[in-house]
Amino acid sequence: MTPYEQQAHIQLQFWQYKMQKKPSFTDKLSKTVQTKINDLIPDKVHKAITVTIEKMIKAVLFGSKYLTGSSPEKGMSLQMRESLIQQKIDNYQKTATVEGAVTGAGGILLGLADFPILIGIKMKMLFDIAALYGYDVKDYKERLYILYIFQLAFSSQERRNEIYELMAGWQGYSGTLPDSVDEFDWRIFQQEYRDYIDLAKMAQLLPVIGAAVGAIANYKLITQLGETAINCYRMRRISPLQIVQANAQEKLD
Repeated sequence: MTPYEQQAHIQLQFWQYKMQKKPSFTDKLSKTVQTKINDLIPDKVHKAITVTIEKMIKAVLFGSKYLTGSSPEKGMSLQMRESLIQQKIDNYQKTATVEGAVTGAGGILLGLADFPILIGIKMKMLFDIAALYGYDVKDYKERLYILYIFQLAFSSQERRNEIYELMAGWQGYSGTLPDSVDEFDWRIFQQEYRDYIDLAKMAQLLPVIGAAVGAIANYKLITQLGETAINCYRMRRISPLQIVQANAQEKLD
């Protein structure tokens, strides 16, 4: 392993530990409150929201325009890949920050419009990151992997533990995935995503402070998604053999 790969491996280990932490008291309390609120919402409303999010995600995840310019990059070092990826994330942070400020300043109607726009920005960033790591996003299962990254970044800690386990064993798990994205559990997906961003985004709908809140919230959400994506692909790029060799070398040193 190169010095850069060794450092990336250390960062990956810290991130993996964070993904596997047990839900804290605050996590559990927040989830309990949100669950009770969801129980008060009529089932037909949940279904309507689920269908809306499902259609938005499918349009982005399987829309041909998002595949354009997303050809996998080959023969590049991890350091070079991640340098280019960080530049991409920086650009998307700026785009999302401006978008959040504009929609936040526009009141409730524009604030609500931020929701689908931001999903599109996030998904396009994930497509670009996947390609820079050398994965072909035209592959159905690679696009599902993107969907799991999205879930991992924006879920409760309890749900995050479950998703992380699946992604850590992706090579075997991917063989069990459904042949159709229609079999995906969209209700859990939309509830976890909505519950996660509600607190961060609700104040964006308020007058006066909406622009500032929208800008800051969008910046942080893109930052978190970028970090999650990098580490998810590091789990696949840094092979187990390399990790064993690095650990053995550390013991010798």
